[in-house]
Amino acid sequence: MKIVISEFMDDAAVDHLRTAFGAGNVLYDAKLVDQPVALAAAVADCDAFIVRNRTQVRGDLLAACRKARVIGRLGVGLDNIDVRACEARGMKVIPATGANALAVAEYVVGTAMMLRRASYQSTSDVASGKWPRNALSNGRETMGAMIGLVGFGSIGQLTGRLARAVGMSVIAYDPALPADHPVWGECSAARVSLDDLVSLADVVSLHVPLVDSTKNLFDGARIAKMKHGAVLINTARGGIVDDAAVAAALRSGALGGAAIDVFANEPLPASTVYDGCPNLVLTPHIAGVTFEANVRVSSMIAAAVIAELKG
Repeated sequence: MKIVISEFMDDAAVDHLRTAFGAGNVLYDAKLVDQPVALAAAVADCDAFIVRNRTQVRGDLLAACRKARVIGRLGVGLDNIDVRACEARGMKVIPATGANALAVAEYVVGTAMMLRRASYQSTSDVASGKWPRNALSNGRETMGAMIGLVGFGSIGQLTGRLARAVGMSVIAYDPALPADHPVWGECSAARVSLDDLVSLADVVSLHVPLVDSTKNLFDGARIAKMKHGAVLINTARGGIVDDAAVAAALRSGALGGAAIDVFANEPLPASTVYDGCPNLVLTPHIAGVTFEANVRVSSMIAAAVIAELKG
């Protein structure tokens, strides 16, 4: 058995795979994702291929996986994997469902609190002798605010629970969850339409995959319908929000803040529409990546690959 890992994975999980299949049968190189020729050659005889979000398991690379039986995804989003084509070739695609939910939920709630307070980007001013106390005295508290979750799967549900723990009320939109599903009561969340969520929520957080129906879901028209001064957080996928529309709403004051962790093109080009926007947090697709989450995700996928190949 040969295992190829093209992006970073926790060392203990890699060692687990080496113990199960032999050290010489596990090729781990986190830089392989950026070496297409070497990567295609490496996967030609592999039985399992483990990736994160940058490796595109489709087209020529998928065709190169001539004998692979398992594709392990160190995360939950599957838009970088042609799942249908994999399954047609007899490959089982295994995501790390739930393993990074806490990391994302903490990012959302913590960032929402920071953006609503709007007081944490004054370090350079204070250090240089300025004292912008009056300008920063109108921040909003978290308790009593409403968070709207677009998508109410495992990550959205955990985000809602954490938000309630700091005093927020929770509304959510998810057409895949019927009104009588017990999770609404278990999470003390109100099920609403997307239009109502957008108009009512003080914080809007996105937790949906990038598919045809969610592409550009938050365009200029929808952002214009958000509550004045609301905060928008996208930890889901780039392409769900219109970057230019978010930037324009921040500059006009229509949006009170935004945190964007994912982008249609990653890395985000150096010349960006976000230059100079107030109360903005941009992060490099790390909402679900913490030390602990990486351990959980890696351990889950290592165990699943071992079970699949040895079961």
